[in-house]
Amino acid sequence: MTISWFQAAILGLFACLCSNSCMAGQAVGNYTIGRPLVGGLVCGLILGNLELGIACGVAMQLVYIALVTPGGTVSADVRAISYIGIPLAMVAISTRGLSPLGSTAADLAKSVGTLVGTVGTVLYYAVATMNLVWQSFGWKDVQKGKLERLYAVDFGWPWISHALFSFLPVMLLTHFGATAVTALRNALPMDGIAMKTLFTVGGMLPCVGIAILLRQIINKLIDFVPFFVGFTLAASLKLNLVSVTVVSLLFAVIFYEMDMAKGSGPSGGNTAVVQGADSDDEEEDI
Repeated sequence: MTISWFQAAILGLFACLCSNSCMAGQAVGNYTIGRPLVGGLVCGLILGNLELGIACGVAMQLVYIALVTPGGTVSADVRAISYIGIPLAMVAISTRGLSPLGSTAADLAKSVGTLVGTVGTVLYYAVATMNLVWQSFGWKDVQKGKLERLYAVDFGWPWISHALFSFLPVMLLTHFGATAVTALRNALPMDGIAMKTLFTVGGMLPCVGIAILLRQIINKLIDFVPFFVGFTLAASLKLNLVSVTVVSLLFAVIFYEMDMAKGSGPSGGNTAVVQGADSDDEEEDI
């Protein structure tokens, strides 16, 4: 599999849409097409291998399932993971002849996604830093009373930032990165120590994502019980995610009825919604 200039340019455009609020916006851009789960579908359509794209997206989503950027603190940029990591992972998997639905392909995709996440962080802060220049223009317009020029600050000038630090890097990395991936395939055999190490590390990465997610929602030891039941059902009875989700509804109803019986249902629910809204408002949008 190779990535043409045209395909790389489309990937770069989607990387811009994921972060530029004047286009796709926060809800559709950052929280939808910017996530690896949806990015895998988009990459699969662009590169002509829908099954492989979705498989890579699902594998990378597990690693970054709990990633948020409160106050602009970014440990990894999922937009780069979606539109740099997934295409390069697709090239690596296809050139090695791995099955898209196999565990080896999933482990390789997770490893590639983790490596690219750091690159995305650099690009993220580069865009944010350059946007400060446009904000300085906006402050001058406010002082001069030219408020109509603020539209350019919000919806015009940021395109330059994203063109330089989102569009171009993604286009270049996906086009020329495919060649590098092919070279690595020839230099590192599948049965070598380097590739075995890569697959081993990749297989453990989803545990990190799940652990971070649990840390955010577990308040006391007994809260682990529903999750242990879900993992047990999936492992022992071979239930898929849809079946486990249906079973989880039972726990949701039980906990809800218990809270209502204690008289803390409505207030607790409202507090959770408010806290969740505050958390989303703190998410940085560049």
